[in-house]
Amino acid sequence: MSELRDCNRQQERLRFRANIHRIGQIMAYEISKRLEYKEVETITPLGTAKTNVLADKVVLTTILRAGLPFHEGFLTFFDQAENGFVSAYRKYIEKTNDFKVHIEYIACPRIDDKVVVIADPMLATGSSMELAYQALMTKGHPKHVHLASVIATDQAIDFISERLPKDNITLWTADIDHLLNEHSYIVPGLGDAGDLLYGEKE
Repeated sequence: MSELRDCNRQQERLRFRANIHRIGQIMAYEISKRLEYKEVETITPLGTAKTNVLADKVVLTTILRAGLPFHEGFLTFFDQAENGFVSAYRKYIEKTNDFKVHIEYIACPRIDDKVVVIADPMLATGSSMELAYQALMTKGHPKHVHLASVIATDQAIDFISERLPKDNITLWTADIDHLLNEHSYIVPGLGDAGDLLYGEKE
């Protein structure tokens, strides 16, 4: 996390992407402790062993574009998971001096009775996560939903708690910041994650 926030080290895009990826792997491991497993018999060269394998079916989803390396970290751990993608972007509204989040694209399998992970590294206001959640819920009724972020704000956590159902949602974050600036960027945060990962956009 220190390297992600460091304005000098974060200029190394490969390293920045690798650190986001690593946090995804660590978080996937922690989430795996909450899942259900079943015992199977495995034939070895010398006999039969009883082992535990994942019983839950997992669907990994992310919000493009900043979520991609975070998603890949989860995917290296849950390597048999199905995958879904949501395109969301913030549009500046000049009249209100505010931002509105738009969902443009969704590609996802059915999620009925599956465990869904929604990975978005920066949870600033919570609006993108809420819209992504609502979009994904059009694909079925999941067993449980894990919302995963690298940095979340108090405002986003409160927003998610108020707007999304509490009975089958768990929120995970690697760190919490307490401020948003006038452009809804996390302070101190780490800057624009998408730009740091892939370069500036027009």
